Amino acid sequence: MVPSGSFDVLLDHAQDKIVVVDEHGDVTYANEAIRRSLGYDPEDVIGTNAFEYIHPDDVDAIRTAFERVVQADTYAEATATYRFRHDDGSWVTFESRLSNCTDDDLDGYVVSSRDITDRVTAERDRRETTSRLQELAATTGDVLWMFSADWTELLFVNPAYEDVYGGTVDDLRADPASFLDTVHPEDVPRVEEAMAALAGGDSQSIEYRVDPTDGYGTWVWVQAEPIVEDGDVVRITGFTRDVTSRRRRERQLYVMDTLLRHNLRNDLTVVLGEAQRIADAYPDATPHTDVICDTAEALLESAEKGRALIERLDADASRHRVDVAATVDECVARIDDRYPNSTVDADCPDAARAHCIDGLDAAITELLENAIHHNDHPEPTVHVTVTETTDTVTVAVTDTASAIPQVEANVLTGHHDMTDVYHSSGLGLWLVYWLVERSHGEIAVDSTDDGNQIELAFDRAPE
Repeated sequence: MVPSGSFDVLLDHAQDKIVVVDEHGDVTYANEAIRRSLGYDPEDVIGTNAFEYIHPDDVDAIRTAFERVVQADTYAEATATYRFRHDDGSWVTFESRLSNCTDDDLDGYVVSSRDITDRVTAERDRRETTSRLQELAATTGDVLWMFSADWTELLFVNPAYEDVYGGTVDDLRADPASFLDTVHPEDVPRVEEAMAALAGGDSQSIEYRVDPTDGYGTWVWVQAEPIVEDGDVVRITGFTRDVTSRRRRERQLYVMDTLLRHNLRNDLTVVLGEAQRIADAYPDATPHTDVICDTAEALLESAEKGRALIERLDADASRHRVDVAATVDECVARIDDRYPNSTVDADCPDAARAHCIDGLDAAITELLENAIHHNDHPEPTVHVTVTETTDTVTVAVTDTASAIPQVEANVLTGHHDMTDVYHSSGLGLWLVYWLVERSHGEIAVDSTDDGNQIELAFDRAPE
């Protein structure tokens, strides 16, 4: 028998799939939920065997569980998860409940099933995401970590901790505060202050020295965030990155800047002064002292460009909106005053804004001066244009000088190696290259016997 009347209508409106099967698994009743969840007409399912719809990988386990319940001498029930074939051929995951509590009116066993496909898919996706994150955490060189809000419990840390901090993960788990033992004693107060601020809900960014096994020679940068729920800090998470190489480069840049700023400049000033005294005392030596002075002044100019390059490398590399057209006009006016025998004209729109770092004027000025210095004509001519497209702003500097040597062109376009710094004529083109490269721009060089055209292309900034 099957349910009838108002009870039948009630079952048809149930969200769960409800079927009645006999001891062989043949379906004797199915409610309307089977149409909604699986696409079958209930009448078409009646008389078929339920096991025929179950996924081949699941059917043996489900059949075993079914037979165990049906054959039990006392009350028994089972809950199972399995895949059931949809009318379109896809598979739907169900969680079903069956018991051997029968009713003479039903003449079979009631199986109530709920579609849990979305839940199973979400759980699988979470497992896959967790697995990927664990793989990432295991392979990254950064230390990823999470502590309780009061720093008394380590919730997570990846293996990179041991390489960077010089401590062991086991020791850290046993005593979360032990990571302070890996911090340089002079830096501990600052670290403790940052920890207190994080516990109070404030984000922190700090650099300090770690790893007593290496004489605290490792500099790290830590970025940390408090996790707040309902107004309370519940966890603190962050990452630690080894920045020793950057710190070393910064120190080297500082030393070079000091050398260029004081030592070299002072020594060359002495050379120029002594050369002038020789010229005054021995007029016949003027041709030789002129060479000394010209060379010393060129070295001073290179030193200034070297300092400018160091400042650019050490400066904030964030891009911002720059009016390229206005910058070009300012550079042309400056060159006109500095080189009255040269002709520099510009063709620019009223405005052309691009994303650049600070220092675009230095790059354009360098290209203009370079075009004038390397032109044998007594009255050099240089033409500058600024053009816009939907995506880019381009500055083109065109001259009538001799072709740029390939080693110089390689410096500008980035097709260089460290030996090029010794073979190129100076640091000016390196300054241009680094300014454009750090602005995420591109440089193109077109040289012929009739002259050169250098193009600087930048990402256009929307109005």
